[in-house]
Amino acid sequence: MFPEGLPTNLQADTSQLDVPLAYRLRPACLQDVQGQSELTGEHSWFAAAILEGRAVSCVFWGPPGVGKTTLATLMAESAKMPFAHLSAVSAGKKEVQDVVNKAKSENRSYVLFLDEIHRFNKAQQDVLLPYIEDGTLILVGATTENPSFTLNNALLSRCRVIVLKALDTPALEKILQRGIQVLQEQKQGFSLANDALQWLAQAADGDARYALNALQGLFEAGASRASRAWSLHEVEKQWLRRQGKYDRNGDAHYDFISALHKSIRSSDVDAACYWLARMLEGGEEPLYLARRLIRIATEDIGLADPRALNVCLDAQRMYEILGSPEGEQGLFEAAIYLALAAKSNAVYMAEKAARKLAKETQHLDVPMHLKNAPTKLMKGLGHGEGYQYAHNAADAVVDQQHFPEDMRAVSLFEPTERGFERTLKERKDWLQERRNQLRKETQA
Repeated sequence: MFPEGLPTNLQADTSQLDVPLAYRLRPACLQDVQGQSELTGEHSWFAAAILEGRAVSCVFWGPPGVGKTTLATLMAESAKMPFAHLSAVSAGKKEVQDVVNKAKSENRSYVLFLDEIHRFNKAQQDVLLPYIEDGTLILVGATTENPSFTLNNALLSRCRVIVLKALDTPALEKILQRGIQVLQEQKQGFSLANDALQWLAQAADGDARYALNALQGLFEAGASRASRAWSLHEVEKQWLRRQGKYDRNGDAHYDFISALHKSIRSSDVDAACYWLARMLEGGEEPLYLARRLIRIATEDIGLADPRALNVCLDAQRMYEILGSPEGEQGLFEAAIYLALAAKSNAVYMAEKAARKLAKETQHLDVPMHLKNAPTKLMKGLGHGEGYQYAHNAADAVVDQQHFPEDMRAVSLFEPTERGFERTLKERKDWLQERRNQLRKETQA
């Protein structure tokens, strides 16, 4: 499956029994890395780099416990380069300079693994640039935050950004099975029922480190147990399900609200309910969600269903009155209504077009017949002269210029044939026909 030359024999270090299981099971070869098939696959660029012994500056971006440190270590080992591990939480310019000085004194390049690299400020990031440029350092950064928001462009241009995904349940089950094998070498008979192992893999929510720490916790908790096998019920009681990956101030915040918005826009009511629930369960502020639903009502439904905006405003008011959790039901009612409502972005597009046109023509004045004339002086200057009062017309329709004099009339609001906008389209078309008729009558 893998090209010849790649290391294949991974042996867990069971001699250091006091070392955390997650550390003892860290893969020593690429084939034993679970998940991340885009990097570990036979034809991937990363596998080729490992085979050729090349190390490249890169930034691993992904959730905790998916193999960032492991992949960095494997790359350094394959390139036969010394490996320096720093955390941006506690390290700074001095610690980076210490690594640089050591590399220069040994006249060799170092792989600098900088965990939590997003914690470095601009000045600290800039310190790295010349040493990456001259090859003193091969930088491997690790971050759970979007690097396009947290890292300098100059640093990003010198590093390859590699997105790592949360491990799926089958991958975590394999990791846990291997952990059980290692622990059984310490205590025969230790095991988990199949459904218990599956539950623990799902409960870890993609984090291998969390899964193995939980497994080690079960092993240690069961040291004096008469029964050595753990059932699903016992595992559930002993270990809580890991809190889902939701950060109200991070990427998940924007990704989840994007998923909610796009589910509603696509009229997928069930997905809309799901993402709304995920955000609420993750601790999102309900009033923030209420505000986003109000925005969706105008951006994606608009006048195709004028009631949509009122439903969202009522949901916000309901939450303000009842609070959590009762008031959150109004948010679900609003999300469901929006998802099933007729869709139109005509209002949104009209706003964008109108704002663009306003910026381009802001030098043009209001036509004289539309200007206010509250004083004799203003009337004497011609303000309001020739204005046609629509209510004096039989059908309240007049033909007069409402855009600036040197600007032709522009159609900005283009209603769709969906929902109530079909009625508005018929009304708009009729008004245009009536004005054309009045214009012909005036010219005749």
